[in-house]
Amino acid sequence: MSKFNIEEKIEAVNRYQQGAEGVKSIAKSIGVHHSVLLNWIKQYENHWVDAFIKPYTTYSTEFKLDVLNYIKETGTSIRETAAIFNIATHSTIQKWQKSFESHGIDGLKPTQKGRSSMKKETNKSQPAEGSEEALRAEIERLRMENAYLKKLRALIQNKEKLQNKTKRK
Repeated sequence: MSKFNIEEKIEAVNRYQQGAEGVKSIAKSIGVHHSVLLNWIKQYENHWVDAFIKPYTTYSTEFKLDVLNYIKETGTSIRETAAIFNIATHSTIQKWQKSFESHGIDGLKPTQKGRSSMKKETNKSQPAEGSEEALRAEIERLRMENAYLKKLRALIQNKEKLQNKTKRK
């Protein structure tokens, strides 16, 4: 589906409001589903041209709760509520509902998006020297070092064998 600019959306809504054409015929002629056009019409009726100006926004937890409470108190549909509160799509409200049902109010709190910053490693408290934890850590380190040296020795021996085979020919 292609994106439509503000003028194209307003033109489609005006065609509907003039009454000469139905929602489905207008939607088919511009290449959108009729429910999308109905959403544009409801948004335009509630917010006029401002309904189609959508800067990127984040919604506060309080705003999300207000929207969900509005649906519960008034019994309006999710699509109507999205139009009333000028939310771009009704699926946003559906996500809020599911999140609220599964996680409570914590599910409505905004989450930080994107890659997390690299944090410097904090000094972990070192176990006291001679303690059981310190001794176990030392044993583990020595075991790893021993295994590394064994592998290194095996690789060197294999390399020497290959060199001896090539010299004999």
